Amino acid sequence: MAQFNYKARSRSGEVMQGVLESADRAGALSMLQRDGLYPVSIQPAKGKAAKAGKTKPEKAPRAAAKPIKEGGGRRFQFRRKDRKPKLQDSATWMLQLANLLRSGMPLTVALNSMVSISGKGISEEVATELKQNVNEGKTLSEAMGKHPVIFNEMSINMVRAGEESGALEQVLRRLATHYKRFAEVQSKFVSAMIYPAIVCLVGFVIILFFMTYMLPKFSEIFESFNATLPKSTQLLMNIGSLAVNPVFWIVSLVVMLVVVIIFVRYKATTNGRRKLDNAKLRLPVLGKVMRLNLFGQFARTLSTLLTNGVPVLTALRITGDVVPNVIIKEAVVMAREAVTDGKSLAEPLARSGLFPKLMIDLVRIGEDTGDVPGALENLAVTYENDLELELRVMTNLIEPAMIIMMAVGVGGLLFSILQALFTITNNIAR
Repeated sequence: MAQFNYKARSRSGEVMQGVLESADRAGALSMLQRDGLYPVSIQPAKGKAAKAGKTKPEKAPRAAAKPIKEGGGRRFQFRRKDRKPKLQDSATWMLQLANLLRSGMPLTVALNSMVSISGKGISEEVATELKQNVNEGKTLSEAMGKHPVIFNEMSINMVRAGEESGALEQVLRRLATHYKRFAEVQSKFVSAMIYPAIVCLVGFVIILFFMTYMLPKFSEIFESFNATLPKSTQLLMNIGSLAVNPVFWIVSLVVMLVVVIIFVRYKATTNGRRKLDNAKLRLPVLGKVMRLNLFGQFARTLSTLLTNGVPVLTALRITGDVVPNVIIKEAVVMAREAVTDGKSLAEPLARSGLFPKLMIDLVRIGEDTGDVPGALENLAVTYENDLELELRVMTNLIEPAMIIMMAVGVGGLLFSILQALFTITNNIAR
């Protein structure tokens, strides 16, 4: 008899674990099901546990079962198992499942295969629970609904629509495409910020090194000549004396911490979040990038939901939840209320004054032709292309601006030092 470590759930939902003896894994699975337990994982026992049990007779699984304690362990398990996946990980998972269904596998068999090929975004435990819930007779959307951190409401509603229409594979492919496009946009935005961030970091390190290491050496030289230093040099030396003072850094860190706490609390308030989101949309260059990103996200999400048969009111509610900006979220809520009253979608969007004329016109044309999802898809492509162009323009503007700022900072330091050296040289010459 072989021994197997198992983890299972009772009918009450309690998690049990223990060791049982059986001829093979299938027999161990049958024993658990016979005792009214729902298997989560069954693995061959290794090490001391396997050796100790070789001569023992077969036991009922409940005798070896130990409930897993709640509390801190559950919180750790939540972080490990139900951690929100990256967009690209979600896209890969959806595409893999769609490919298995396309090959002719039943859903239960496909989910069983997904247990072994699940990646870092969606853990093996989650894939196992999905398979278990579907084996018990639940739909895939119901099983996904038990993991709201991993599968958002949009995914669940689209999968439900695909199940009802018999087009689950196509829906999964559209979801994979949706997440992949969002991941690409996110990656482009992050890539555009990498170079300026590196330039800022290098400039800060250079100035900090000069102020804390080089400047004190120059200060000793200047003091040995007892010369009257220029105001710019004196100001620089005063700043340098602060830079090497530990009290200055402690006070600065405390002040920064207080400012961050005040900002976070202000952002957590409804009025503060609204004002900050409104200010983001009105920023000179970055504001346009954010608007294009938000408009593309709105159009892409709503188009994907409507294309897969999600009712328009439900699609608008989910889209409002997906959009991160409060100002646009409020406009979507108002549009949903107007559509509930029987009005067209284009009218409340135009009344909000936030959405561009191109979006209003194309949505109105889509309503006239009966193809709103197609119009929104075209809008999403347009805004994503414009976003890529604006990111390139913004990067091209930021790069020289950062170089000029570094040149001014480093040049100012050198000017102050050289001015003092020229003053001392003139005094010696006299």
